[in-house]
Amino acid sequence: MKTIVLSAAGKNALSIALMQRTLQELRDAQNEPVFLTGDGDAFSAGLNLKELSTLDVDGMSTFLHALEELVKALYEHPAPVVAYVNGHAIAGGCVLALAADVRVMTAREGVRIGLNEVALGLRFPPLTFAMVRARLGTPAVERVLLEAELYRAPEAKALGIVDVIGEEAEARSMLTKLAGHPRDIFAATKLVLRPRLTLSDDDRAHFADDTIPYWASPAMRQELLALLNRTKTR
Repeated sequence: MKTIVLSAAGKNALSIALMQRTLQELRDAQNEPVFLTGDGDAFSAGLNLKELSTLDVDGMSTFLHALEELVKALYEHPAPVVAYVNGHAIAGGCVLALAADVRVMTAREGVRIGLNEVALGLRFPPLTFAMVRARLGTPAVERVLLEAELYRAPEAKALGIVDVIGEEAEARSMLTKLAGHPRDIFAATKLVLRPRLTLSDDDRAHFADDTIPYWASPAMRQELLALLNRTKTR
């Protein structure tokens, strides 16, 4: 089994460096079960707004493709993946948790999880959006995306964002149980249940010609800076 720890400044905010490092760790795991969690008292506070606010179209393309690659790799990893949501999992942090086979969320008071991209004015990249729809299903996905709230553990469980409310020992126990199944049968069944994430040519063109430029636009960069400043003053 391999433990992958999201560890970076800003409560493990997802920078290009963190996403690429995590992707490499996942690739190094090959067919081994993976335990995914965050460093310290957070899972991940989401995308690194400071980095995002500085990126031009080329830089934003690198950033969003790194996110898409990581989401795809987690979602399609052939062996069991258990995410222990040990603290806040916001926006991109919640996305990574959803890509796991099982999500166990701490019962610690005050911890929140959710997809608040709509409230932030952000458009989902296409593979990420497809994964979220597949993992949540209707009608929960509509409420979670359009409401754009951050939920405590009981409501997150009711909505299907997380599967279990518990602590690290329980999450590791669940991974051990899943890892006990025959590896080839687990991988084959997972592939049948969860076909690989793919994009049509139209999806790829829309991502390149619309979504990425939108994220890198001067107006969005100003919005990101304003959001970053509001976060700092809290």
